[in-house]
Amino acid sequence: MSSVPYPAEFAVTLLRDMLRIRRMEERAAELYGEGRIRGFLHLYIGEEAVATGALHALEAGDAVVATYREHGHALLWGVPMDAIMAEMYGRLEGCCHGRGGSMHLFDAATRFLGGNAIVAGGLPLAVGLALAERMQGGRRVTACFFGDGAMAEGAAAESLNLAALWRLPVLFCCENNLYAMGTALSRAQAQTDLAAKAAAFGVPARAVDGMDVVAVHQATRLAAKQVRAGHGPVFLEYQTYRFRAHSMFDPELYRDKAEVESWRQRDPIKGYAARLIADGLLDASGVAALEAEAASEVEAAVACAEAGSLEPVESLLTDVYTPERQP
Repeated sequence: MSSVPYPAEFAVTLLRDMLRIRRMEERAAELYGEGRIRGFLHLYIGEEAVATGALHALEAGDAVVATYREHGHALLWGVPMDAIMAEMYGRLEGCCHGRGGSMHLFDAATRFLGGNAIVAGGLPLAVGLALAERMQGGRRVTACFFGDGAMAEGAAAESLNLAALWRLPVLFCCENNLYAMGTALSRAQAQTDLAAKAAAFGVPARAVDGMDVVAVHQATRLAAKQVRAGHGPVFLEYQTYRFRAHSMFDPELYRDKAEVESWRQRDPIKGYAARLIADGLLDASGVAALEAEAASEVEAAVACAEAGSLEPVESLLTDVYTPERQP
């Protein structure tokens, strides 16, 4: 067990944020079962080290584009938990006024630019944002998160190619959890080394242990520095695993229970907490305090969502695009 190479305050912050994501997601699952949250719900439980390590390696002003499994990314990028929970409830107090729901979180103020329900749909958007940044002479990075399934889509190939061709400031963050919905990576893609696949487009790429928040943070910090320096895009393959089914509708008949259990033994939160304790940066009571803090934040967010208001029928056509009818 290696030591944690950070000052105590930052080291503990990483654990705090992983716990905030985990407890929010677990509570969302309960609320979904109670019928309080409806529609689709894709949980991030097991993958917390990726969002936490990666987002803490970026700088204020950078842009983040994510997938439909994006609650944790939104939270750590500055979208208040109250606004996230209210959005999942479909309330006006949500970050998209209840119109986006779980899969479409968006917040222009923090430059959290989706939440995208289309597999690989975020990659072209990220390339466009990065092109705009380059044309305006800026140095901000666009970090685009997507799953392993996205690498089988044409949009991914086009995006990687253009980003490399134009040397755009994009950080491609592939969250490889081994399954695209219910299809194992090896059953859908002939080349399962996704870093090698990206490198074929001329994009510097490397694989990272996505269950280790320190490894994620260090790799992302170096990659973001390279992108910010004007050297073009970088691709990181975070090798991770979701502990829960693809979505709340998924009966999960495609994974062996022993496989899931073996990955649970590598729980990123438990493993990192043990490292902090071993290094003397935290003790058991400190971990318990962080747990209580996260639980309190979650319950406050639930209360906010419960007290939220539904959109009045009269305003349902507001912000809905309708082409002008031709005579």
